[in-house]
Amino acid sequence: MSATDMADWDATETAAAIRSGAVSAIEVVDAAIARAEALDPTLNFLVTDDFERARQRARAPLGDGAFAGVPFLIKDLDDFVGLPTRLGTRATAGVATATRQAPLIEGMLATGLNPIGKSATPEHGFLPTTEPLAFGPTRNPWDPTRSAGGSSGGAASATAAHVVPFAHASDGGGSIRIPASCCGLFGLKTSRDRTLATDPGHFPMPLSVQLCVSRSVRDSATLLAAVEAKDSGLPPVGQIGGPSTRRRRIGLVLDSISGQSPDPEVATAIEGMAALLGDLGHHVEPTAWPAPIVGMSDAFLLTWSQGAANLLAEDGRRLGHPSGIEDVEPFSLPMAAIIAGAPEGAIDQAVAYLTSLRGVYDAWLTQFDMILSPVLSLPPPEIGWLAPDLPVETMAGRLTRYVGYTTPYNVVGAPAMSVPGAWSAAGLPIGAQFGAPVGGEAALLELAFELEEARPWVGRRPPIRA
Repeated sequence: MSATDMADWDATETAAAIRSGAVSAIEVVDAAIARAEALDPTLNFLVTDDFERARQRARAPLGDGAFAGVPFLIKDLDDFVGLPTRLGTRATAGVATATRQAPLIEGMLATGLNPIGKSATPEHGFLPTTEPLAFGPTRNPWDPTRSAGGSSGGAASATAAHVVPFAHASDGGGSIRIPASCCGLFGLKTSRDRTLATDPGHFPMPLSVQLCVSRSVRDSATLLAAVEAKDSGLPPVGQIGGPSTRRRRIGLVLDSISGQSPDPEVATAIEGMAALLGDLGHHVEPTAWPAPIVGMSDAFLLTWSQGAANLLAEDGRRLGHPSGIEDVEPFSLPMAAIIAGAPEGAIDQAVAYLTSLRGVYDAWLTQFDMILSPVLSLPPPEIGWLAPDLPVETMAGRLTRYVGYTTPYNVVGAPAMSVPGAWSAAGLPIGAQFGAPVGGEAALLELAFELEEARPWVGRRPPIRA
């Protein structure tokens, strides 16, 4: 097999080729390492490599997991035994290597995945772009002057560039869906508690879930089946292998929860997706975010800022002194300062408000099987447009403009996915977001398989790729 063939395979095809003996696990991992060494200087998706251990794992006997021998990346917000966890911040310089890892990471590795390193993330995963001052910007293979999204930007850049078939990702406010949209990938955010346990979060309510970004729907579906928790209390998903014949009622939302209208190219892409759904026999009709969800922004900011304050306090304990501007990014400190100035009881009130939105969301979703919207209001912005050292007022205005579709699903604990929807006139990917009722991953995956067949995106390859 040529190196080009292997680069174009998704994880499912890669594993099948290894099982059949068409290629060996060491050939596959050597090729992935060569791709990483060739493209990382341009795209900057790797924080720490694990090349030699990956080669050792590839030479050992393979198990019978679904992805035995497949190269992979672990996002650098999560521990992976034997490598340091840098969290995208200067505050972790010199940190010791991890000696434990979460059950979810264990479950992923049990499928036979072979990590070749840790992927880049913004500081503590705070921003929807991956441009940490500690490591520099991760670049988009569709246009290296553009953001790869965040916080799973390194994972998305490497996957879109065909360095690895797919990569671990997490999502506390859009961090799977945003980079998937920016890089032309599929990204599923699961329901809360759907997967095996991760490490305890730092936010006052559970927001983050983990899975992957992938070039094919089947890779995400198979990984979810492998790491699905058996005691979640949710309807089981199991292995979803293709589309359903069921036609769906889909509500269409174009404006963000902040009332912002999307860029015309984004609006055209989402309207085009709605038209495709109609052609496929689904029923699509306009709707609007319920008023209490529209009003969630201040409560979410306060809750997110409490998480930032907790993380910066942890940095300070690690450093032996309070985190300062020489340790953490200029945008991180004002978030922590919000908490210092918050009145007593404000966090509890914010969490109570956000918790109440689950009932609002459930009532809305009695009218629809899914909600279609943009993932982001703009195509991928230029590197620097959301740089962490911008003035706070500039950053706040741009975040309000850019991100206003993904966070409700984290707050209510519902699943949502980004599906490649279109490409801009400049050749930049634009994702379409679908949200479903809590526990509705199976329906999302079935629709994703249908859209993948109806409008295949696998043949769209970025200019910078293996």
